[in-house]
Amino acid sequence: MYKKIHFGRLFFHKIVMSTKKLHLRLIINNNSNRYHMNHQISIPELTLTCERIRKRLVEVVYKAKAGHIGGGLSSLNALTALYFRIMNVNPEDSKMESRDRFIMSKGHCVEALYSVLKARGFFPKELFDTYGEYLSPMAGHPTIEIPGVEFNTGALGHGLPIGVGCAIAAKMDKKDYRTFVLMGDGEQGEGSIYEAAMAGSFYKLDNLVAMIDRNGLQISDTTENVMALEPIRQRWEAFGWDVKEIDGNDMGAIVETIEGLDYQCGKPHLIVLRTTKGYNVSLMENILKWHHGVPNAEEFEKAIAEISNRIVELEKNC
Repeated sequence: MYKKIHFGRLFFHKIVMSTKKLHLRLIINNNSNRYHMNHQISIPELTLTCERIRKRLVEVVYKAKAGHIGGGLSSLNALTALYFRIMNVNPEDSKMESRDRFIMSKGHCVEALYSVLKARGFFPKELFDTYGEYLSPMAGHPTIEIPGVEFNTGALGHGLPIGVGCAIAAKMDKKDYRTFVLMGDGEQGEGSIYEAAMAGSFYKLDNLVAMIDRNGLQISDTTENVMALEPIRQRWEAFGWDVKEIDGNDMGAIVETIEGLDYQCGKPHLIVLRTTKGYNVSLMENILKWHHGVPNAEEFEKAIAEISNRIVELEKNC
């Protein structure tokens, strides 16, 4: 079944599809904002989970010999926090009506999203192992053929307009689910983002949370040399959004900020995540070539050893 609802040039696609049910127990609780969230996992446990996923992400890119590893690593903390603590999702029923929606607008960093979805139990290891292989459904940008993926994305600037449509639909249907959108900072040069920013404010979409992975680097140069974004906070506040700026490398700050949002304030939310490209792999941090780089054998071994050592230390505190 397919429905298309127009709001000016913005649109919302509703897609209902059947997916294979996988067996993973989901624990959900009500919080003060009426939303279901998994509070069973602590910040240290989240951090450990994220590092295990980080290791898998590096392995996947190395095996496939392709991927946008730098931006995947910088966004991994936010993705882990969303799927393992913040969002109401159920891997056993990835299309349940009450689920929170997530849209990976920076779709070229799909390896990070796939890594998190796999770790959360949305699909088996055997499927994930096909990433990068000929005819694998696990394409280089998000596709709805993969359980847990809401929309095909990757054409930059499209994620937030779709998210606005999802948030409007929730308001129209009087549903409590929230919509989360992760954008890149290089993506902020796309004009469709600012059309969506105006619409989000106009429709008072306080059930919409947009995030910018503000790592400062894009494919050809720094963002400020390509198309200056600062002052980014004031720009979005001028559009009428509730804006927070945080350390996007800090798991505790991510969780505290999102869980502290007022979902009845009448304003859409923007979180500027000040991150590091290639985060927690020292040979990749803040280096432009890792926007779309693939490690060689020596670099791979160094990266895996560094992450593995960190995992051992984190396990002592969990």
